[in-house]
Amino acid sequence: MMTTLDKIRPGMGGIIQSVGGQGALRRLLDMGLTPKTKIQVTKIAPMGDPMELYLRGYVLTLRLQDAAEIEVLVKEEVL
Repeated sequence: MMTTLDKIRPGMGGIIQSVGGQGALRRLLDMGLTPKTKIQVTKIAPMGDPMELYLRGYVLTLRLQDAAEIEVLVKEEVL
């Protein structure tokens, strides 16, 4: 199932298909959020924003607004 990263709940993950946005949002590519990268959502803050991701052996915190620009193919077991 294809969706955006902001809609994935903790414990779920997937494989990044594309990173949208422009300008400063493209910095996500520098943080390792590139197509074909396996990711897992580990936590969402109590107020709903930001979310914590595990990818490439490290933890990254990302605002939901930025996560909405990332298309993910959802997989149950990724990492």
